[in-house]
Amino acid sequence: MDPIQLLIIVVTLILTILLVVLGIQMWFILKEIRISIQKMNKMLDDMQKVTGTVGEGVSNLGGVMSGLKAGLSIFSSLRKKGEGDE
Repeated sequence: MDPIQLLIIVVTLILTILLVVLGIQMWFILKEIRISIQKMNKMLDDMQKVTGTVGEGVSNLGGVMSGLKAGLSIFSSLRKKGEGDE
């Protein structure tokens, strides 16, 4: 065999082995990325539940405050009527 042909075969084998190793490494990296994305998705789902619960609490608090304001306005109007009668 010619030395140039032998060199081309050796270089081709080395490059093939390197590409296979790189492909396997990329497979593991993509697998880790997939696991990380799944964990992040679960955290975001949990965060959505928490913010929904907090939002409901804030809206309930807003309803209570509106009720108190209405009660105070009725009380103050009754008080003004009582003072006006005297």
